[in-house]
Amino acid sequence: MSTTITSETTQTINTDFLPLEGTDYVEFYVGNAKQAAHYYMSAFGFQALAYAGPETGVKDRASYAVRQHKLTFVLTTPLRADNPIADHIYKHGDGVKALSLRVPDATSAWKETTKRGARSFMEPVKMKDNDGELVMSGIHTYGDTVHLFIERKNYNGVFMPGYRAWSNPYFKPADTGLLYVDHCVGNVGWNQMNPWVKFYEDVMGFKNILSFDDEDISTEYSALMSKVMSSGNGFVKFPINEPAEGKKKSQVEEYLDFYNGEGCQHVALATNDIVKTVTELQSRGVEFLKVPTSYYDDLLDRVGHIDEDLGPLRELGILVDRDNEGYLLQLFSKPVEDRPTLFFEIIQRKGAKSFGKGNFKALFEAIEREQDARGNL
Repeated sequence: MSTTITSETTQTINTDFLPLEGTDYVEFYVGNAKQAAHYYMSAFGFQALAYAGPETGVKDRASYAVRQHKLTFVLTTPLRADNPIADHIYKHGDGVKALSLRVPDATSAWKETTKRGARSFMEPVKMKDNDGELVMSGIHTYGDTVHLFIERKNYNGVFMPGYRAWSNPYFKPADTGLLYVDHCVGNVGWNQMNPWVKFYEDVMGFKNILSFDDEDISTEYSALMSKVMSSGNGFVKFPINEPAEGKKKSQVEEYLDFYNGEGCQHVALATNDIVKTVTELQSRGVEFLKVPTSYYDDLLDRVGHIDEDLGPLRELGILVDRDNEGYLLQLFSKPVEDRPTLFFEIIQRKGAKSFGKGNFKALFEAIEREQDARGNL
């Protein structure tokens, strides 16, 4: 079966029952938020933004918000045992808890999704401080992952009530050119992709804009299937992966084993200059997957003219793919946790709206080499 592409919906933000304005922030539950925040600042170029903890009246956790352009991460750690956050970390290791989405009306978002079958994670809550009012609600999605709906139209503070501005005058790392979340990929269990596709269609009004089967995403040893879900206005995209039968264990199976369930596999971060961004990230110690240099021997024959010189792409291991709209450049980090679970994608789009189908085989073989080194292939 070949790749299937369907046209994106023509719904506008005014007619969509769940108008999403983009990703507000990604929240990670981690074992040590202070150290994790330092990692994302020093390695990825985020800046200190806000802090919540006992000093701000939050007694069960400490959270550090860091930001780079329109990209915000929140690192949260529990302060005691017997805490849902501690339980989450014990089960999954460090990982994504909340994919938080900006909405014009968090109360309406919660009502519309729960009446369509979503399980409530948080009923609408109004939070106030001297900088105004923020409304938050949330629903469960795959595994222990949740979507939070964030309404900021009446809030002018640095981040949200319960947080205070946080900075370190002695540590202000330069940014690395990361701009915003391009997409977030979820790994789900055997035969669970289509049920979650239906969830996003029925509950959130998303459309399936791209599908890959096990012939599209396969190597000699393993395979997976994937469907890309997009919000009505195209501002939010969530590809959903599931394992497929192969000779050996796929990367999705390895993730599910070590994460102990379904969850967010990777977050794709957009840049306007991938060569500059990856060069800076590598200089700060971020490790990336490498494909054989033979990948570049016929690259221009496969993708046509590109603006970039091949030398830096080859040196850095950056992959290129083209669709009917243009081309994209992408590179995938190695897992950023000790468990082989969460990783990041760096992506630059030069018109392309796809997800690098032409790179799947080379990329997945690179992942398999890492799996084999861990003894998990």
